[in-house]
Amino acid sequence: MLDKNGIAKRIAKELKDGYYVNLGIGIPTLVANYIPHGVSVTLQSENGLLGMGPFPFEGEEDPDLINAGKQTITTLPGSSIFDSALSFGMIRAGKVDLTILGAMEVSENGDIANWKIPGKMVKGMGGAMDLVASAKNIIVAMQHVNKAGESKLLPACTLPLTGTNCVKKIVTELGVFDVLPEGGFKLLERAPGVSVEHIKNSTAGKLIIEGEIPEMAI
Repeated sequence: MLDKNGIAKRIAKELKDGYYVNLGIGIPTLVANYIPHGVSVTLQSENGLLGMGPFPFEGEEDPDLINAGKQTITTLPGSSIFDSALSFGMIRAGKVDLTILGAMEVSENGDIANWKIPGKMVKGMGGAMDLVASAKNIIVAMQHVNKAGESKLLPACTLPLTGTNCVKKIVTELGVFDVLPEGGFKLLERAPGVSVEHIKNSTAGKLIIEGEIPEMAI
């Protein structure tokens, strides 16, 4: 199975040259460390930054440079810093080519729940609702099961929704899945050492398997 860095490495392979990409809080922020050589993308942070670089080395952090998750980051030559109103103007105008988000649940028709667990304190919904409503393409980076071993890829989300019919692809510690327009999780790749049977047993939603499923190459 993949660890969080492995999930980020696999998602980084989805980046295309010239993309503007927003990285959500959690596993998605790690993608900045694994952008493939020869691929030029511009990372956007919703708190007001274009041109986000990888995480700084220990001792080189600048406390004034943070991402939306309040982690210290670096900037690249040509980076631009601006207010959040302009940042969300870019998002709502559809200027972001790819959004990579974490999630607590995803349904088989592409609904996503990632902002609130009822009864638990939440600081706010953040920018996820704007992102899922406006992004051209959404990939979710998430753990396949929760701490109790229950699937987070479901027939229908049980938690409050962030957006509906918006997720296009999911990468978990077990594999890579397309979310089909007609509904269902189509298994594209399995993580190293993970069997198709394991993935079947870990997926509560409709799972579609066609032919031999290749092992993921990272």
